[in-house]
Amino acid sequence: MASRPQGMPQESDFALDDVEVPEPDAGEVLVRSLYVSVDPYQRGRMSDRRSYARSLEVGDVITSQTVGEVVESRDPRFAPGDIAVGQLGWREHAVERAGSLRKVDPKLAPITTALHVLGGTGMTAWFGLFDVGRPRAGDTVVVSAAAGAVGQIVGQLARIAGCRTVGIAGGPEKCDDLRELYGYDAAIDYKGDDLRAALKDACPAGVDVYFDNVGGQVSAAVHSRLNVGARIAICGQVSQYNADRPEPTFHPGLLIVFRATMQGFLVSDYVSRFPEAYPRLARWVADGTLRYREDVTEGLENAPRAFIGMLNGENRGKALVKVAEPS
Repeated sequence: MASRPQGMPQESDFALDDVEVPEPDAGEVLVRSLYVSVDPYQRGRMSDRRSYARSLEVGDVITSQTVGEVVESRDPRFAPGDIAVGQLGWREHAVERAGSLRKVDPKLAPITTALHVLGGTGMTAWFGLFDVGRPRAGDTVVVSAAAGAVGQIVGQLARIAGCRTVGIAGGPEKCDDLRELYGYDAAIDYKGDDLRAALKDACPAGVDVYFDNVGGQVSAAVHSRLNVGARIAICGQVSQYNADRPEPTFHPGLLIVFRATMQGFLVSDYVSRFPEAYPRLARWVADGTLRYREDVTEGLENAPRAFIGMLNGENRGKALVKVAEPS
């Protein structure tokens, strides 16, 4: 990070540095990055506001999940040629403690899935929906940013659970993806539709679960359709991340009127329970039950552009940056 972004990040807020490739010590692994992740939470890490994780400082490597190839290992759990995923940041090579890395089986699924459906965003969708949203068969589940990395999985999991699914996304192409690729029962284009009227048509029996990725006016429109006993899972607020003063979108009185619950969550709170979800997600990816789309940008030097594009909603599916080819 070359400078702390003010409002929407600019490419000038980032710098590409050339440094020596580090040597691993005992218990460490040297990894050559193949793909790095681009995610909305990274914008929060660039802010100096108090949050759940330490803010980046000017000069820090941008934090991210990375999948890469082990070049050198000084730990018996990894050998050269293994594929591993970890919080390695936007860089071509990284040294990390072996215990903080997870080995990836490239025979199970494409290695990029370790950065989304079989990684953090898949786990976010699983625990945010089932632990926080608590859907029941027959419920209407509404998802904002439904074509994004988390939303595309939430809708499919809700459908598997026997729910009616309504996705909100920006633009007709993304709405086509919601219906045709991810199996949403209805898709709403918040950029082109009358949002409140479209929600009324798509949710004639109201909303039982709202999986909120965006906040702002989109969420305010969904709140007006809540049923008694509705559950709201707050996963993200991407519409607010670049605002100097985030916009309040929910009146607490609605929780009384609808006897509703609203809960924020972090996927990191569920790390010890990932083994509950992973086998089922992996099986559904392998047999085609779970589908996904990736938006891949070539070259680490283009990571800032991919990040800014993602914040502007330009990506279709999980935003990734390809750094290198596997050996």
